[in-house]
Amino acid sequence: MSCTMNSCLVALAILFLWRVEEMAEACSCSPAHPQQAFCNSDVVIRAKVVGMQEVESGNDVYGNPIKRIRFDVKQIKMFKGPTQDIDAIYTAPTSAVCGVTLDTVGKKEYLITGKLETDGTMHITLCDFIEQWETLSAMQKKSLTQRYETGCDCRIIRCTSIPCMINSPTECLWTDWVIEKTVNGEQAKHFACIKRNDDSCAWYRGSVPPRKDFLDIEDP
Repeated sequence: MSCTMNSCLVALAILFLWRVEEMAEACSCSPAHPQQAFCNSDVVIRAKVVGMQEVESGNDVYGNPIKRIRFDVKQIKMFKGPTQDIDAIYTAPTSAVCGVTLDTVGKKEYLITGKLETDGTMHITLCDFIEQWETLSAMQKKSLTQRYETGCDCRIIRCTSIPCMINSPTECLWTDWVIEKTVNGEQAKHFACIKRNDDSCAWYRGSVPPRKDFLDIEDP
């Protein structure tokens, strides 16, 4: 049965709008230094993923069920977040809408950053900093307990091409991409951007707290 001109046009219009909506919902985010991820997150935990299931969380405006993935986790340590332990983490069902895939078979430990929803649940996306714990550097692990937090008033500027520069003394220039062609380079693995006593910010590398002369006048 052939369609009339009007019905065909309506069908094409609906298909076009659906594709536009799908494209608008596609996942897109800029890389973030681990310190930025820490400072911008509501929750930062070390946890082991022990299970996964698809769940429904209400309906959309058309009455269709909203599906999410629930990861059951065993929290090992909370670096930032609410007073209660996190035992479940939610994400979108596909990567097209920023859904995250975590290993539930090997019972791997992860560092997971995410947002706290109004109902107290933790939600994660591909834009969050999520890494297997064993792949983190010693500096990254140590910075989670205090170092990153001390630099949350600083701003890390990602350099994507030469030349690049900072516009304020409270900024640190992140050059991993232009130097090493990766966002997981030396500055991401081994440096934190911390505030000094004059309210300026500078990169600091070290396993011990910064010396007083660094905080006062010393250049990094």
